[in-house]
Amino acid sequence: MSTFERYLTVWVALCIVAGIALGHVMPGFFHAVGSAEIAKVNLPVAVLIWLMVIPMLLKIDFASLRHVGRHWRGIGVTLFINWAVKPFSMALLGWLFVGYLFRPYLPADQIDSYIAGLIILAAAPCTAMVFVWSNLTRGEPHFTLSQVALNDTIMVVAFAPIVGLLLGLSAITVPWGTLVLSVVLYIVIPVLIAQVVRHSLLTSGGQPALDRLLAKLGPVSLVALLATLVLLFGFQGEQILAQPAVIGLLAVPILIQVYLNSGLAYLLNRAAGEQHCVAGPSALIGASNFFELAVAAAISLFGFNSGAALATVVGVLIEVPVMLSVVWIVNRSKGWYEGGANRRGAALKPASREI
Repeated sequence: MSTFERYLTVWVALCIVAGIALGHVMPGFFHAVGSAEIAKVNLPVAVLIWLMVIPMLLKIDFASLRHVGRHWRGIGVTLFINWAVKPFSMALLGWLFVGYLFRPYLPADQIDSYIAGLIILAAAPCTAMVFVWSNLTRGEPHFTLSQVALNDTIMVVAFAPIVGLLLGLSAITVPWGTLVLSVVLYIVIPVLIAQVVRHSLLTSGGQPALDRLLAKLGPVSLVALLATLVLLFGFQGEQILAQPAVIGLLAVPILIQVYLNSGLAYLLNRAAGEQHCVAGPSALIGASNFFELAVAAAISLFGFNSGAALATVVGVLIEVPVMLSVVWIVNRSKGWYEGGANRRGAALKPASREI
């Protein structure tokens, strides 16, 4: 994990300050950027999102899907958490905390938008940073790669329906045209571009050529993310200065969701008798979010000034420290985990008979 990635939370906090300050000093610039749209797609943001997403998708080898059956129990647990638990648990937490408990302390006109942002954040499983978390837990690399490739494949068809369903249940108007366009722009097209580039590089120069390109594009991806956050907070500045506690309140359901889903995935893998090197990345994939896609979708659907965009950025703000804490828990509990797995394995063996 590079120093730049390790201190992502610090860079995000600095972008918040820089964005708010620049929004007051250069309001004309931010309004010009915000108005550069075609069919409700902000062109500067679209370019930045592609610079964020495509380098991450270059790491995904969809041929690894042939290994999915090798760790079928871990795959099954992670799919269950990612697609049957996480989006719905986040919606429930959003309704409980934002829609009820914290409602008196939040702008009344943004309540639904905050909930929408939380739903969008939870509907997209993480693609890139998962490789970092998996490595820190000594995770099984083939499992991690095949799980991420499978999640990305499912995301192409499942992201829009799940978001649309949960927004509808929250009585939030679903702009289906914009939602589908976001999926095409920020999932389908980047996946196709990344796989064409990946195949071309591997054919012409092998893995070293791909590694060299990824090394060059890695910083570009994070810089594009930070530039997007500066733009977003340039628009959000007045709202944040008026109610600075908003960020802390929005972080509460996100934190609960991360620990709930990572813990559930970890325990289900242990109950299923899966190896710790699979359970670790399974828990981390089950808990983390594809926040680059979430930010893009929220801005496309609701705009720079929306509570939805702000809610997704809070996910970026706490991503690194909270996921590092999950890594710490997984590593520290390895003895406990394997003790349970060993007992379960012994229970499954036929009892020996004395002769």
